[in-house]
Amino acid sequence: MTGERVRVEAAEGTARVELARPEARNAVDLPMCLQLRAAFEELDADDSVRVVLLAAQGPVFCAGADLKERTGKDAAWVRRRRMASFAAYAAIEACRRPVVALLQGAVVGSGGEITLAADFALAADDVTFRFPEPHWGTVGATQRLQRAIGKRRAKELLFTNRPLGAREAHELGIVSRLVPAAELAAAGHETAARIAGAPPSAIALTKRAVDLGAETDLDRGIRIEMAAIEQNLADGGWRDGVERFRDRARTAPTTEEDA
Repeated sequence: MTGERVRVEAAEGTARVELARPEARNAVDLPMCLQLRAAFEELDADDSVRVVLLAAQGPVFCAGADLKERTGKDAAWVRRRRMASFAAYAAIEACRRPVVALLQGAVVGSGGEITLAADFALAADDVTFRFPEPHWGTVGATQRLQRAIGKRRAKELLFTNRPLGAREAHELGIVSRLVPAAELAAAGHETAARIAGAPPSAIALTKRAVDLGAETDLDRGIRIEMAAIEQNLADGGWRDGVERFRDRARTAPTTEEDA
């Protein structure tokens, strides 16, 4: 592995992971895959981290896979390379800490996979998406994309390689919130601060319950939530929330909605 492809900084409970290959429009190559996986596995094990911002250097979030690195490689190498990318996306998705993607410029192919592996995304209002894998003669983005926007819409984007603008990406749910490009960093910082201010155990259990519940029906989902509630009660962390709620009530009448 040569060169720094991923940069990680952490302070006051917030980690910032940056795709750090701006000279190549942050195209994803094998070293980046390996470094992304390692970074998120380390952050997952770091109890001082409460939230992760996933961003990129330069004007483009990610221009997709670096197809140039496949020149002269055989099918076995390409297969291993794809498995490395799947492992990187899985490490992002499996991180116990909330992962918020901050998007600007073009988000293409593998960039979309990285985005969809995060818990949600904030984006500059000039962001654009494309999912061109079939037009590159390969296969990709067939699973997370359809789970995010539905099978038929995913097929249309994959089959046509049609650019997806910021507003439509927001309407489809790929992006949770749009902000002016100049305000993206501030919006990310504000969002991270709100998440980091919540009890970390409750956030982790909530993330796990939502993720597991999405894989099953409502009845089993309620059981998953009840298991999370029982774990939360056993940990005792819920008492901190009750104390904060009581302290607020001393100064002004409040409800759970105001917390």
